[in-house]
Amino acid sequence: MVSSFRGDVSIMKSLSLGFRKLRTLDVVVLGVLMALALILGRFTVGTQFMRLSFGFIVVAITSYLYGPLWSSTTAALGDIIGTLISGSPYFPGFTVSAILGAAIYGFFFYNKEITWKRVIVSQLIIAVLVNAVLNTFWLTVLYKTPFFGLLPMRTLKEVIITPIEIAILYFIMNSKSFEMIKNRLLN
Repeated sequence: MVSSFRGDVSIMKSLSLGFRKLRTLDVVVLGVLMALALILGRFTVGTQFMRLSFGFIVVAITSYLYGPLWSSTTAALGDIIGTLISGSPYFPGFTVSAILGAAIYGFFFYNKEITWKRVIVSQLIIAVLVNAVLNTFWLTVLYKTPFFGLLPMRTLKEVIITPIEIAILYFIMNSKSFEMIKNRLLN
């Protein structure tokens, strides 16, 4: 009976999908980061067409600290909670986009040095795949508009905004302040 129980435990461990065990501090930090992403996501700079939100910074930091799986989970919960708080109708497609963006950051940043190459490639993948293509598709599904009618202006927005996001992300994630926070949280 005991050996059967141990076998079940080892099967459950193998089904954990790589989620590392979280300390109490980690759970608190993930909650604070999710709240911070919700708050920063509401503050935008620019016009209605060309808006820059700062929530991506927190998603990237979460991905760096906790990896693609925990950051994707946090991004999904944050998207759902943010939609409910805003009073907007919930659409699961944007949750999929939030998960993919966090996973991409996690793939490029988790347990790795933050270099220009990693920041540029990850941000370009997110800009093209998630923001321009996938989010445009979700908008066409949601509002029944033609995909190729929206794609050019959304692509133009990404061409302008992405270099700004790349610079912000690189300098924040290589700052002395972030280094101090990272050392405190990971040790």
